[in-house]
Amino acid sequence: MARNRRLITDQDMQEAMERQTAVRVFQNDHVVDSGGVIVRFDDQTVVTQAGVSEISYHDRTLCEFFEMKSK
Repeated sequence: MARNRRLITDQDMQEAMERQTAVRVFQNDHVVDSGGVIVRFDDQTVVTQAGVSEISYHDRTLCEFFEMKSK
C-alpha cells in the first residue's frame, strides 16, 4: 500500500525530482496524471515524465501534487 506526501514548496518539489519519486497529480479533485516523475518545475509549471514520449505540463496553481511512497 502506498503513502502519499503532498508537495507544496520548492524544496518538496526539488527533493521529489532528485529522488525520481513517482508523483500523482490532481486537478479539480480528479487524478490527471499518475506514475510520472518531476523533470522540471518553476513557479507556474511542473513538468512530469512517465516514459520516453510521455511528457505532461501541469499548472502549479491549479493542481495538487503528491509524492507516492511505498511502505
